[in-house]
Amino acid sequence: MSSPPRDEIVAHLRPTVSRTVAEVGFDLEELDVQQSGRRRQLRVIIDADDGVGLDDIARVSRALSQALEEYDHVLAGPYTLEVTSPGVDRPLTRSRHWHRARNRLARIRLTDGGELLGRVGPAEETGVWVLVDGRVRRLVYGDIERAVVEVEFQQPPAEELVKLDRAADVAAEGDGKDTEESR
Repeated sequence: MSSPPRDEIVAHLRPTVSRTVAEVGFDLEELDVQQSGRRRQLRVIIDADDGVGLDDIARVSRALSQALEEYDHVLAGPYTLEVTSPGVDRPLTRSRHWHRARNRLARIRLTDGGELLGRVGPAEETGVWVLVDGRVRRLVYGDIERAVVEVEFQQPPAEELVKLDRAADVAAEGDGKDTEESR
C-alpha cells in the first residue's frame, strides 16, 4: 500500500492538530510532515504571547499524541512527533508575530526595495508602529516584504521605549494614519 502524498497528510491532520494546540492554549504556527527513512516526522511549531517553555512543549506533545491516535491510517506507519517553538529567525508575517516582537529590534525589507532597522512598537490589524532613527513610523503590512527580529545582548534604551509607548497611545486612539509620524 502506498502512502498518501505529504500535502494530503498535512491537509487531513491540520484541523485536528490546530484544534488540539488551541485547546492547550497555543497557536499553531506550522505543521509539516517529512519522510525520514521508514518513519515520518510530524513537526508542529507552536507559539503564544507569553512564549513557549519546555513544560508547554510536553503538554502539547501529550495532547497531540492522544489526538493523533485516530490518524494511524493517514500517517501510514510509524512516525516521530516533534513539537517545538519558532526560532528567533522566524519571519514576522502575521500581526500576532509583530505583537509578540514588541520592543524588539527588527530588520525590515520593504517592497519598494528599502531596508529599515527599527524597534517594534504596537501592532495593529493592518500595520505596525516602528521606531526608526529616532522617528516613529507606521508601516502597512502590505509594504513589508520580509522582517526578522535581530538578536540584542542588552536592554533597549529607555528613551526608545518611551517613544514607542507614545505610539501605543496614538494606536489606541484609532488614529489610523499610514504615514510617518514624528514623536
